[in-house]
Amino acid sequence: MSALLEIVDVVKRFRGLTAIDSVSLSVQDGEIFAIIGPNGA
Repeated sequence: MSALLEIVDVVKRFRGLTAIDSVSLSVQDGEIFAIIGPNGA
């Protein structure tokens, strides 16, 4: 089954600070997915 959404090896840096390093994920048909931060947003 192919993914509806696929993210591979995402990196995000802010002025030398690595916030995200090599994050990958995939969401399949019928799955519910959420990313929730410390403040619930």
